[in-house]
Amino acid sequence: MTDPTGFTSDCTLCLRLADFLQEVKFKHPDYHCLPVPSFGDENAHLLIVGLAPGMHGANATGRPFTGDHAGILLYQTLHRFDFASSDTSVAADDGLLLKDCRITNAVRCLPPQNKPIGTEVNNCNRYLQQELAQMPQDSVVMALGVVAHRAVIKAMGLRQNQFQFRHAAEYRLTPRLLLIDSYHCSRYNTNTRRLTTEMFEAVFAQIRAHLKNDG
Repeated sequence: MTDPTGFTSDCTLCLRLADFLQEVKFKHPDYHCLPVPSFGDENAHLLIVGLAPGMHGANATGRPFTGDHAGILLYQTLHRFDFASSDTSVAADDGLLLKDCRITNAVRCLPPQNKPIGTEVNNCNRYLQQELAQMPQDSVVMALGVVAHRAVIKAMGLRQNQFQFRHAAEYRLTPRLLLIDSYHCSRYNTNTRRLTTEMFEAVFAQIRAHLKNDG
């Protein structure tokens, strides 16, 4: 399957990831176990960038943040701020729609121990570059975690040391794009309360305020 960014689910640029997906497919034959495409409106003013598919989430369902713990808080919050038609995402065919929002990952394939290496982030960066290039004027990019943040900075051809990751930080990347950071909505971060529901919703309030003001 292809999309406007040139992404294809047949991609095998990262041999370590391709081999790992084959191993996982053997153990879980009903799982997607392929590179996971972006999900949502191709002309969205909000692009959410995560880390990588989760083993029993996007890697199983084929849709970002669908079916795993991280998606629980994300889709609840998207729905609360009117970016999603439902607050629950369990399967790629569950009918949920995103509104003026698109979700992708810095790395499109499940990595071992959920830890991609640098070359894998770099190989996938071409797809993120295209996602960012097709965004309309007055758009917001939300980076979930340090890896996603750095991937966005790289995709924009900017200097990493000028854009340090901080929760709720805002960076004007270009006149067209604003970057807003958030801790990743992972099970670890929410269980340890490094990221609370209130903190996450506050970042979405920032995003919604920018989009309303720009629109």
